[in-house]
Amino acid sequence: MQIGILGPFEVRTADGVLTDVPGARLRGLLIALALEAGHLVPKATLIDWIWGEHPPADATNALQRLVSRLRKVLPEKSVEGQPNGYRLTVAPDAVDAVRFERLVGRARDDDDPRRLREALALWRGAALQDVGLRDSAAFDAAVTRLDGMRLTAMEDRFDAEIGLGRGGDLVTELTDLVAAHPVRERLVAALMRALVGGGGGEEERGSLSGLPPRQGV
Repeated sequence: MQIGILGPFEVRTADGVLTDVPGARLRGLLIALALEAGHLVPKATLIDWIWGEHPPADATNALQRLVSRLRKVLPEKSVEGQPNGYRLTVAPDAVDAVRFERLVGRARDDDDPRRLREALALWRGAALQDVGLRDSAAFDAAVTRLDGMRLTAMEDRFDAEIGLGRGGDLVTELTDLVAAHPVRERLVAALMRALVGGGGGEEERGSLSGLPPRQGV
């Protein structure tokens, strides 16, 4: 089973068939388990993920019923129950977000932009799309964390690529990203380095720094 949350939410069986996981709470439960794939997730953590500050009166039984529904739509024995929590029995790399984080960690150890490119290629869009889970601070925090990791990985990749003399190929991509994230200082610095390395004109560098371009005489 493969679980995709870096973009539109999707679950695929071993033979590649899409599996429907209906409902925001059911999807929220699966995501909470998937982000800790192979590890036990306490019941209290899952309840907080799904219901936030408004849990049902009998939250433990409500969670158990939700887990029963999830087991019916996933392959057999995908969710293992223990007295204090539940565990998704898939390899961590079966979850794109977990694989992304592992690849980024390895890339930082060896400064290899290829691993960063591989990690960033896992993103198909904004994190945790098509879930619709509301009033969950834990869910919102996960979205913020993943988005932040993506931007940092992009910055690491740009630094590595520019260091290898490939800045000229990145100007357009960096220009768009700086426009979308103008307060990310590393992106701005990377764009300036890419413009210098790629032979960008003074008009471009001047407009980026907020200074008027020098006029010829």
